[in-house]
Amino acid sequence: MTARILLIEDETAIADTLSFALRRDGFDVAWHRLARDGEAALLAGADLVILDVGLPDDSGFEVLKRIRRAGDLPVLMLTARADEVDRIVGLELGADDYVVKPFSPREVVARVRAILKRTGARTAHVATAAPGAALEHDAAGRRLRYRGHWLALTPSEYRVLVLLASAPGRVFSRAQLLDALGEAAEDSFERVIDSHVKSVRAKLREIAPDADPIETHRGFGYAYRADA
Repeated sequence: MTARILLIEDETAIADTLSFALRRDGFDVAWHRLARDGEAALLAGADLVILDVGLPDDSGFEVLKRIRRAGDLPVLMLTARADEVDRIVGLELGADDYVVKPFSPREVVARVRAILKRTGARTAHVATAAPGAALEHDAAGRRLRYRGHWLALTPSEYRVLVLLASAPGRVFSRAQLLDALGEAAEDSFERVIDSHVKSVRAKLREIAPDADPIETHRGFGYAYRADA
């Protein structure tokens, strides 16, 4: 089935170029210039959103927050700013990837395909836990339950915890965890992993204040303890 891409971008030239490249690659594309129109179009369904940060009627970050509150629809952010802080904010809010303008339309199409492949297979890392296990995975629902309570995770937090739990006791490097998110292993983005892990730990402790199933291996990465 043809994947439907919702493009929310106010620059007509960029939208036309991207729409042409995506359609040529077999995607169905719906383009909207304003945030409010794009969000209304979500009611018709979409497989992925390409979202510009600087929209005329709202911030792309605010749109991303609302999309994340509603679910885990894949989102690729576009921005004219190369500032590292903007990129980290977008990723921490739950964006699946981030592209800085100017960009190659072919690169964006490749990133869209990679996101769809990754999100379609993101549940394949771990099987549902055995009865009584502290962490259980609902692969179909793309959610995790810890000690009987569903975790409210962002897509990035979900992927990090799923990968760690796929091999209890195994130490995953930050680069490996970044790879699970589809990010290059750069020093600045390795700090994003630390931020995700910190957030996951906080959510686990809301359920079990005495537990810390994620072990830190300083200078390398993290591991999951199945007995915690």
